[in-house]
Amino acid sequence: MKTKAIKLMIVTLLFSGVMFAQDLSSNQVPSVVFNTFKKEFPKANDVEWEMKGDRYNVEFEIGWFSDYEAWFKKSGELIRYEMDISKKDLPDAVRQSIKEQYKGYHVDDATKIVENNVETYAVEIEKGNDERDLIFSINGEQIKP
Repeated sequence: MKTKAIKLMIVTLLFSGVMFAQDLSSNQVPSVVFNTFKKEFPKANDVEWEMKGDRYNVEFEIGWFSDYEAWFKKSGELIRYEMDISKKDLPDAVRQSIKEQYKGYHVDDATKIVENNVETYAVEIEKGNDERDLIFSINGEQIKP
């Protein structure tokens, strides 16, 4: 029941985000933002820009299966980016923490988050019908249950 409530809340937030987000073409993005993006992610393709509040949000791919999302200030500063990763790309300390603290669970989804040059990992784990969303530091310390 808790999982259904969380999923409903996520869907609601996604739709409300769509209502307040404004799609942009690349030529509508200020050059300082666009140039920082190109410098940080030179191999980006399938790029989609949006304006969310006062932030520029961009979703893109690098390679065939690497999905990214990044946020920029109007000044061009990269605030945060996320990239989908496979469970084998999780740091050993994170995998070990999950193995020790959540016996019988397996990793269903993983995301690397970089904000202010600090790496964290959002991990969805499952055991039967029990799903949990967790956040870990690069050292395997659980930040958010």
